Amino acid sequence: MIEDGKKAPDFSLPDDNGGEVRLSKLKGRLVVLYFYPKDDTSGCTQEAKDFSCLAEEFAAAGADVIGISPDSAKSHQKFKTKHDLSVRLAADEQKETATAYGVWVEKSMYGRKYMGVERSTFLIDKSGKLLRSWRKVRVPGHAEEVLEVVKALNS
Repeated sequence: MIEDGKKAPDFSLPDDNGGEVRLSKLKGRLVVLYFYPKDDTSGCTQEAKDFSCLAEEFAAAGADVIGISPDSAKSHQKFKTKHDLSVRLAADEQKETATAYGVWVEKSMYGRKYMGVERSTFLIDKSGKLLRSWRKVRVPGHAEEVLEVVKALNS
């Protein structure tokens, strides 16, 4: 598990536009990475909508917002179109990035254990260091909280 203040693990993942997201290419900007379990589920849809509604404010504050899940880039395209999302979505089908950030974890539901993504958000500074992390995120109000932290960095 990575700690605040440490260098954020670099990654290169396909995105929903047929391109590639590489963290090291975003140096010089703040980056909000939010990991979510699955496209088109209720909590994940709400989180993506919340970040999308605030996308212009994040951009004005100098931050790129990227959602990452184990779903494919094609799944991300459908999800984005269906819900008119404006955030960039990256496909971590091999779960390597989720593992590097410590969010591919054992979960439990109804007594059944399984591996999955722990909903988490990471704020990475302009030099590529992890400024702040939110783990076991609850969706309501989360995007707004992250935006307030980003805005505070610029004041």
